[in-house]
Formats: sequence, structure tokens, C-alpha cells
Amino acid sequence: MNIETKFLGQVEIKEDEMLTFEYGLPGFPELKKFVLLSLDADLPLAVLQSIDEAQVGFVVAYPFLFKKDYVFDISDEDKEDLKIESEEDVIAYSIVTLKETFPESTLNLLAPVLINKNKKLGKQVVLQDNAAYPLRFPIGSLEGSAK
Repeated sequence: MNIETKFLGQVEIKEDEMLTFEYGLPGFPELKKFVLLSLDADLPLAVLQSIDEAQVGFVVAYPFLFKKDYVFDISDEDKEDLKIESEEDVIAYSIVTLKETFPESTLNLLAPVLINKNKKLGKQVVLQDNAAYPLRFPIGSLEGSAK
């Protein structure tokens, strides 16, 4: 199946690559189907692209590559919504707000996007301890291996 994307033009995807976000994403509750598309094999970034709306795509990053001590608990409700059976089922991403120069860009560590890679289910969650991580964490200050 071919889809139009925000950043990559027309892209061919397979049915088994589609992710279902039962609740949509904040600001986009009507959009339920997304796909993760790699931007570049050498970059720790991807695009979380809506299947149904070409102009809705979010650059995401694997936050643990940038912030080694990033840890959080997943609530029982979120585990149930995502049908998580074990920790290995889940991949977490942070939405990136891109700036003119990449080091000025920020990661949203407060509300990670969780994906059950086995069940192809996704959900953006707001962490319970709101003070632990900011909404806009500067990438330039991150200490991980991706810097």
C-alpha cells in the first residue's frame, strides 16, 4: 500500500507495519492508524506518520540513546490498553520538536509514545510524576551516545 507522508513523499508500507492508536494522539483523536518510518539509517530518528492524513507526521527519537538515566513506570491502565505482557513488548519514543539547528531541538520526555511492537498498538502517555521530566528537554544538553 502506498501512502503520502509529511517528510518523505510517497512511501510504500506493508499492512503488518501499521500501528493502531485507539485513542489517537493528543490533538488528533480521530487519527488511529500510524506507521514508523526511518529517516536515515545513521540517525536515531524516525517519523510517526499518520496513514490517513499526509500532513500529520511527527519526528520521534529513542530517548534512551540520548538520556541514559531516562526511566519511568507504565501505569496498569496503560499496560492494559496496550496489551503489554512483558517489558520486552514495549518500545518508547519521544516526539522531537525540530529547531533550525539540531542541537537546539527538544525531546518531549514528559509524554512518551509507547508502542507494543508485538500487538502493533500505540499510545502517548503523560508520565505520572510530572516533575521528573520536561515537555521540552534540549537535545543539546543530552549526555547519551547519540549526541
